[in-house]
Amino acid sequence: MKAPEFWNHKSGRESAPVIRTILSPIGWIYGKFVSKNINNSIEYDSGVPVICVGNATLGGTGKTPVTIYILKSLRRLGLNAVGLTRGYGGQEKGPILLNDKHTSIDVGDEPLLLAEHAPVWVSAGRDDGAKAAVSNGASIIIMDDGHQNQLLKKSLSLLVVDAEIGFGNGKIFPAGPLRENLNESLKRSDAIILMKPNKDYKPDSFLLRQLRDKVLIHAYLKPTSILPKGKLYAFSGIGRPNKFFDSLRNYGGNIIEAISYSNHYQYKDIDIENLFVLASEYGASLITTEKDYVRLPKGYRKGVHKWPVSVHFEDELTLRRLLHPFIKLHRKR
Repeated sequence: MKAPEFWNHKSGRESAPVIRTILSPIGWIYGKFVSKNINNSIEYDSGVPVICVGNATLGGTGKTPVTIYILKSLRRLGLNAVGLTRGYGGQEKGPILLNDKHTSIDVGDEPLLLAEHAPVWVSAGRDDGAKAAVSNGASIIIMDDGHQNQLLKKSLSLLVVDAEIGFGNGKIFPAGPLRENLNESLKRSDAIILMKPNKDYKPDSFLLRQLRDKVLIHAYLKPTSILPKGKLYAFSGIGRPNKFFDSLRNYGGNIIEAISYSNHYQYKDIDIENLFVLASEYGASLITTEKDYVRLPKGYRKGVHKWPVSVHFEDELTLRRLLHPFIKLHRKR
């Protein structure tokens, strides 16, 4: 689904449409339901450290690049760090260990990106996934998403927050983007990773006040490859496609058209064929995100550029200090 515009409006009369007022009671009920599930869950202790990279809102905030960074960092130090995810949008319930035969239809897009850097387990029940991972030798688990999932005991909870929209209108789904009560979500987090659109962006003072009692690490995404020359026809089906389009333009991309799809959209042959036709009318090349690229039919990927990104932390030392106890524990063993 695409996030409605009113989710991200924070104040002003125009930011409180009738539909939000109507949906607010449903959001209150939904929030109570989530809170009850969390409070009544019995956490499974996997016996190894579990680091959760989650968020408080629906839609993309940059969790997957953060998860990849942590996985790569820990594995470089000799830890058998593995990824764990429910595989949103995929058919597999697991627990299964990804291999090169799995597609986004099987497991969703995020696990495929993680699996380029580390072993990844997909499991609808995160506790079952952790059991399978540990029984296969995992010494530390990095969970992509799952801040609202209390079936698995967490050793460290990192909350990724979009610096541009923050927590939107502050309402719980469907009246707003929040997955649960904000105070409860922040209370369970050990640190906040504030994902900015670029290094020079100044976060909103109201958002900073909301996060003033938390360990705060500023970060932003940087491209890891040079943009193709010439005209570009961009398309994307992620949480906030406009972030991708704006980033392309900010790095000098000659974007002549941009089309957005719903988050996690599974592209069909006809979709890509139509995009090729539209791009050819401008003499342009197609370009999309890494996350979209793994959802393209394989036969069409050769003609589409992907633009990979990685996360850059402005205060990497603080993140390293948070991870250090788990590295130290591994070395003692």
